[in-house]
Amino acid sequence: GFKTCILTNNWVDDSAGRLFTATLMNLLRRHFDLVIESCRLGARKPDPEIYAYALDALQAKPQEV
Repeated sequence: GFKTCILTNNWVDDSAGRLFTATLMNLLRRHFDLVIESCRLGARKPDPEIYAYALDALQAKPQEV
């Protein structure tokens, strides 16, 4: 089968809306094999590091995605 991943550029949310953001991310995690948040990794798109991390986490090769 296919593995699914969300790769998002986001930031640590300290605003009043942070509960919404946290809830949304938790809901998404239920439906995808992997959710990568740039703020937790310390890299963001289009940095090749974040894509390499995603490939490694999914145990996939670039030509497979």
